[in-house]
Amino acid sequence: MHKLLLLVFAFCLAALPAWADGPADNIASNVRPIPPEGIEVPADDADQLAQGLERLDDLIKKLKMRRDARTPQLLPDVEIYSRAIHQALKYREFYKPNDIAAAKQTLTEGLNRAEALLDGKAPWTTQTGLVVRGYRSKIDQTVQPYGLEIPANYDFASAEPFRLDVWLHGRGERNTEANFIAERASRPGQYQPERTIVLHPFGRYCNAFKFAGEIDVLESMDHVKGNYRIDDNRVAIRGFSMGGAGCWQMAVHYPSLFFAANPGAGFSETPLFLDVFQNETLEPTWYEKTLWQWYDCPGYCINLANLPTVAYSGEIDKQKQAADVMEEALRQEKMNLTHVIGPDTKHAIHADSKKIISAKLDAIAEAGRNKTPRTIQFATFTLRYPEVHWIKVCGLQEHWKQARVLAAVQDYGRVAIATDNVSRLELNLPAGQDILQGIRGAVTLSLSPIAAGAGSKRQELKVPGPETDRSWSCKLQWDGQQWQVGWTDGDVLAKVPGLQGPIDDAFLDSFVVVSPTGKANNEKVHAWAVGEMEHFVNEWRRQFRGDAIVREDNAISDADIANSNLILFGDPGSNSVLAKIADKLPIQWTKDEVKVGEQTFKANENAPVLIYPNPLNPKKYVVINSGFTYREYAYLNNARQVPKLPDWAVVDINTPPDALWPGKIVAADFFDEAWQLKPAKK
Repeated sequence: MHKLLLLVFAFCLAALPAWADGPADNIASNVRPIPPEGIEVPADDADQLAQGLERLDDLIKKLKMRRDARTPQLLPDVEIYSRAIHQALKYREFYKPNDIAAAKQTLTEGLNRAEALLDGKAPWTTQTGLVVRGYRSKIDQTVQPYGLEIPANYDFASAEPFRLDVWLHGRGERNTEANFIAERASRPGQYQPERTIVLHPFGRYCNAFKFAGEIDVLESMDHVKGNYRIDDNRVAIRGFSMGGAGCWQMAVHYPSLFFAANPGAGFSETPLFLDVFQNETLEPTWYEKTLWQWYDCPGYCINLANLPTVAYSGEIDKQKQAADVMEEALRQEKMNLTHVIGPDTKHAIHADSKKIISAKLDAIAEAGRNKTPRTIQFATFTLRYPEVHWIKVCGLQEHWKQARVLAAVQDYGRVAIATDNVSRLELNLPAGQDILQGIRGAVTLSLSPIAAGAGSKRQELKVPGPETDRSWSCKLQWDGQQWQVGWTDGDVLAKVPGLQGPIDDAFLDSFVVVSPTGKANNEKVHAWAVGEMEHFVNEWRRQFRGDAIVREDNAISDADIANSNLILFGDPGSNSVLAKIADKLPIQWTKDEVKVGEQTFKANENAPVLIYPNPLNPKKYVVINSGFTYREYAYLNNARQVPKLPDWAVVDINTPPDALWPGKIVAADFFDEAWQLKPAKK
């Protein structure tokens, strides 16, 4: 598809000037810092902020000692102010004098909230207009902010739910916590639909709402739903520029969550965008190209068949490319993209187009989300995104190749299902559904491959019909020849939803960094591993605006093992947790060698990095010697922020880490669907 898209758009884009972050940002050996270094805060201002922070932190300590049920739930609404100003002061993240003035106002709001909460009050929870809230993330336990626009007619005493529009913001390299909070407290967004709460996720800064930014969208949505009356069937995902890119990927990955999607500008895939806009010469490894399928949206576009989508572009905006790419991909699926184009408009939303878009979304909202459509079309490349409505893919025949499911409820209790690259499938209709209403006895499943060729056969299975609450479910497993009803999970390792890799997947959920305290097998390798650990902890704060939880290997508890992915740094000599599991990993690491199948590497010059189900708790991951796998060069353009390494790799540490790699990658691959090594590539 990529080659076809290049041909389709080459002519219309060839005349466009270089754009995005400029050719200087294509030099990996000379990477500018992101976030950039800010201005020096005048001494008087710094003292005033420091004194206010000391007072706020003292109030927060008192609040943490409270034992009532309400205070812990509301404490993040206070802590976000402290953390934001601490970050800005410590890491020099003020960029103009107005930022300092805004920080003082932000600090005042934090103090007011803390004092009110100590008095048993929380007036911001019943405030309309612009409101900033916070929650504690499951990923690293840091507090994360988000903004809200609460309509004046929202009645806190009424039971009537409101629509929720999730609006994803544009790229802002200086839009760190303090500036984000100040903006969300003072500036309305692009749209204020009637009877609609608008949510502005922080997205953990400037990552195009990928990885931890993606989880931030989901967590902030959940927090809003837990604190305000939201109509779950009227939640829209929207955004512009970088937020448009985030909207595309959230829409195709989570089509069941929303009643509508409204992406504007941005990008919808990696290679074409970087080819055209960044003028970047792409020379990806085979596994980098494979991993583009995580966030490249064209291969998932069929999922929009289940999600009404209204795209927007300015007529002369270079980022119109995103919708053009998706329009062509959808055309190949025999679908027509609704694409509102602002006349003679660059990178902005035209006033007339806003009216058209608003009218369309309001009309779609009238109908709301269809929770149980009779017909479903679904595609995925990874079990990170396994489901749409009542279809859930629980196993793939091979990851990173497109898997598809077409399902339709027909008359007389018959469900037709066609699949490709699927090994396990769940069908789950909720209680109260009506598309199988009145069916008694068995439901007939008619199963076939999508790419039906010579000799392919349609298979029919009888399964029990709906229960008296109208819920209905069944499980199907492909045995290599035909479908069987049901399966037993057992103790056999398999890639399943939420436990499928690659390395970057470990950082979308709770994780603990485990630092080594023992005697290393090799000091050179140990120094490299510790350096990579420090690099990860620093970059996690800079790029994902969190504080990684770090514990020494001898302090890891049963609760850590039960609840978190363990990120182990060191070697089997220096890290006692790694030593416990070393003989249970598919890659063997001794004092003398690193052995990957039939490949052998010197242990004094090479180190493995990998992700694997933790042998101490196979429901969680263990990661060896790696953080998230893209590095400083990728920060310069959001389309670059994609995984760089698959499930495992061997790093030659004689080559120092740089802005692209942790060293020289001498071998790398994915594990198979049973988490075993594949035969070495020749």
